[in-house]
Amino acid sequence: MDFEDTTLYRDITDFARDTPTWVQRGAGLWTEAGLLVFVVLFAAGWWRARRGSPQAFAIAVLAPVATAVAYGCSELLKSAMTEERPCRAVAGAAASLAQCPPHGDWSFPSNHATIAGASAVALALVRRALLWLTAPLALLLAFSRVFVGVHYPHDVVAGLGLGTLVVLAAVRLGAGPATRLAGTLRTSSTPAVRWLTGSGPIPAPSSYGAHARR
Repeated sequence: MDFEDTTLYRDITDFARDTPTWVQRGAGLWTEAGLLVFVVLFAAGWWRARRGSPQAFAIAVLAPVATAVAYGCSELLKSAMTEERPCRAVAGAAASLAQCPPHGDWSFPSNHATIAGASAVALALVRRALLWLTAPLALLLAFSRVFVGVHYPHDVVAGLGLGTLVVLAAVRLGAGPATRLAGTLRTSSTPAVRWLTGSGPIPAPSSYGAHARR
């Protein structure tokens, strides 16, 4: 393990132990429940995209799917690297604020950071302005994993990078087929399918119709 990374881990966890109790409890809650914020944003993106173009709807649906793919890649990499958690491996470090995961629940990369990074980028692809919200949330969630003592700094940096790369690749590869599928599903005769996919953009009234109403 890199000496500087271990030292940074110690510095962050020592700082965490000196923070007020409410900060420690807040970090413990956020590090586990923070991912739910992205779930809510994914749902909101899908709902909004039901009134969008087939491409917009396809990307909104691909966003959580691509994030799930990023999580799967993170799990595969964990199994290959088998890095022990710092809360168990770093001698003399402050006790972790969160319960140290059992042996076999490996450290590198951070699944939480991977999901957070993937979610932040995926949601920005759904609506670019969301990046101003999702990027800080992802960084805060990634930092919290070190703050509570269950990951090294390099674990979360790698997780953020992995999530970003996988989502960009998955959406780029899947956008075309998903857009064509969304267009087909919107013409389905099944009401439930049409409800899930939405009706698409509301067509603007024709000039003839506008004159007729005058």
